[in-house]
Amino acid sequence: MSLRLRLLVAVGLIAIVALVVADFATYSALRSSLYNQVDRELAHPAHFNIDLVTGTAVGCTSPQSDFGGAGPVGNSGGGPGPGGGDNFPNVFGISYIGVASQSGRVVQAFECPAYVGNHPYRPQLPSPISGFTAQPDGSQVASFTTGSIASGGPAFRVRATKIVGGNFNGDVLVQAQTLVDQTSTLHTLFLIELAVTAGAIVFALGAGWWLVRLGLRPLEDVEATADSIAAGNLEQRVPGADRATEVGRLARALNVMLERIQTAFDARLRSEARLKDNEHHLRQFVADASHELRTPIAAVSAYAELFERGGAEHTDDLPRIVAGIRTETARMDRLVNDLLTLARLDEGVPMEMAPVELVSLASDAVRTASAVGPDWPVRFWAAHPVEVSGDKDRLRQVLDNLLANVRAHTPPGTTATVRVDQIGDHAEIEVRDAGPGMPDEEAHRVFERFYRADPARSRTRGGSGLGLSIVAAIVAAHGGTVSATSAPGSGLVVSVRIPMSTVQPEHEVTAGETPESAA
Repeated sequence: MSLRLRLLVAVGLIAIVALVVADFATYSALRSSLYNQVDRELAHPAHFNIDLVTGTAVGCTSPQSDFGGAGPVGNSGGGPGPGGGDNFPNVFGISYIGVASQSGRVVQAFECPAYVGNHPYRPQLPSPISGFTAQPDGSQVASFTTGSIASGGPAFRVRATKIVGGNFNGDVLVQAQTLVDQTSTLHTLFLIELAVTAGAIVFALGAGWWLVRLGLRPLEDVEATADSIAAGNLEQRVPGADRATEVGRLARALNVMLERIQTAFDARLRSEARLKDNEHHLRQFVADASHELRTPIAAVSAYAELFERGGAEHTDDLPRIVAGIRTETARMDRLVNDLLTLARLDEGVPMEMAPVELVSLASDAVRTASAVGPDWPVRFWAAHPVEVSGDKDRLRQVLDNLLANVRAHTPPGTTATVRVDQIGDHAEIEVRDAGPGMPDEEAHRVFERFYRADPARSRTRGGSGLGLSIVAAIVAAHGGTVSATSAPGSGLVVSVRIPMSTVQPEHEVTAGETPESAA
């Protein structure tokens, strides 16, 4: 059963119960009021045709005698009675008067029936008559409602009074009035209540259906939003979150949940994209590493085969074979070391962080580069001491790799300039060469692993393509950034920025100091 139908059924049941209770209360109140009115009428003193002292009955008059019909009838209602007269209490034929014993039997047939539609009717007295209560005047009175002796007769409201003294002492004077009018009034009220209740229930169900639809409209919006989200639209949100209602609070809670779901889903998509990208890079990395190792391994294998074919007997070839094997094994050693370095950096191996003075570190690197590659002049410039917190050996490797890149990719005689400076709260190391340069779009990719601007050139010159990748990894581990800019014929400029250290250096270098003077 749907929520709308359940609410409608609840509204209908509440309306039915409320109306039935109201109808019952109204019916009972009117019935009690009408009966009380009859009780007050019966309580008024009446002129009896029965002498309670002597026990003689004057007689009862039928309705016809009062309207030009027959004369007095006997106490049985069908003949002359023991006396005469025309002052009778049932002159309108609606009252009953009689004397009965405590057991409910009429005493000596002294009674006057009530007439309804020219038919005499007598109340069905209980046996025994009970329920008497004391009145303020000392009399004992019982009031009750009963039916007729004859089948299909009217109901009676009876007032029974105990007789004290005289020949009827201990008996009961019974006065009764038919409830024809009261029953008709109550029956009319019942029909009215039935019609009003039916109409009210129909109205309540119709109005309830409209109100339920109006009240559940925000929930229908929630349902539509949920269907839209299930279809894949995670941007959808539940409307009405700004309302100060239960549905508004529900909409706000659902929107918060949807925000979190969308965030988690986006994070999952990014994670999957990274995994795919990493998987692609890993496959590319393994392929490139295998390709780089294939050349020296093939060269060593060729030299070994040459030695087996007679190089040992031809002493003139031995120095060339041994030198070639040493060159290729050294190249493989450098490549393996570079791969191990990258692997450690990727794993996040902790570095030995300590204050490092970059000016002296750079001057040492420049001095070493001048000794290793004298054909590539290197100039050094620093305006003031610059100190950072980092791993001294790794930062020195950054400078060595940058200068080695100059020697690997520029012709002999190319001049390089190393500059150390402070830019804001960052230290900057800049290595600029006067080489042939490259397109700027290729310069942005020089830090990719195994990347070469000219993939077709021989790998016997130019390194393995990992030097600048190691530079980028070390700088990133220090919380810094590295960038490269170039243009054909304008050389290559590599800029490294690392956060400054708060420790002040002890060594000072003046502007324009050379490596030799700094040493």
